[in-house]
Amino acid sequence: MSEKPVIVLVDPQLGENIGMCARAMLNCGLTEMRIVRPRDGWPNQKARDASSGALEVIDGATLHDTVNDAIADLTRVYATTARKREMVETLFTPRGAAADIRAYASEGGHHRCGVLFGGERSGLTTEDVALADSIIRVPLNPDFSSLNLAQAVLLIGYEWFTAETEVAEKTLDIGEGRPATHHEVDILIERLGRGLDEGGFFRSPDMRPVVMRNIRNMYQRSGLTDQDIRTLHGIVESLRRAGPEKK
Repeated sequence: MSEKPVIVLVDPQLGENIGMCARAMLNCGLTEMRIVRPRDGWPNQKARDASSGALEVIDGATLHDTVNDAIADLTRVYATTARKREMVETLFTPRGAAADIRAYASEGGHHRCGVLFGGERSGLTTEDVALADSIIRVPLNPDFSSLNLAQAVLLIGYEWFTAETEVAEKTLDIGEGRPATHHEVDILIERLGRGLDEGGFFRSPDMRPVVMRNIRNMYQRSGLTDQDIRTLHGIVESLRRAGPEKK
């Protein structure tokens, strides 16, 4: 189970579309679905009917109020989006992402991946995408590149299913440690944000969300371990005790 990526549907609208996503998932051997704020509620009979018998996925799906909650236990998250952001980001095609997921899983340990898919109307928000470690962008006709939700899930699932498991050429030996979960990174970033608020770092309210997204992006690119998180908490606490720099 752990080597398979989790499929996270964010703000899906129609139950039928969720059901078709479940069918696409099971076609590709994926079974763990997490649903964030489905518009038409959950459980949903239309989703069951549209799944064409993929009830293993439907009945096992979990419901979440926020994206943070849905990805809290994951250690690597990919966001599917066609939007470009003014941020440094790791960008994959579906095939490249599939190879990366396979290689990451082959390292063993507590590695857990998930893929975020946005709702039918407008996809993932900038805030949702900022929670991901990497971006998946599908190279399609630039004049007509939109996919429906089930098509997107099938495309990513198919590439994962057909990708060969390969050990990455470069691996990171973390000894007895493990990769930090998104929940652990969230707690650290929230603490840093409070410290920056108290220190008057943000010159205007508009500055805060952009800076905090950039900080999150830096940490997520670095591949933190649980020990890294504890060390950074210790640094923050030490700086807090030290107080303002004396001149």
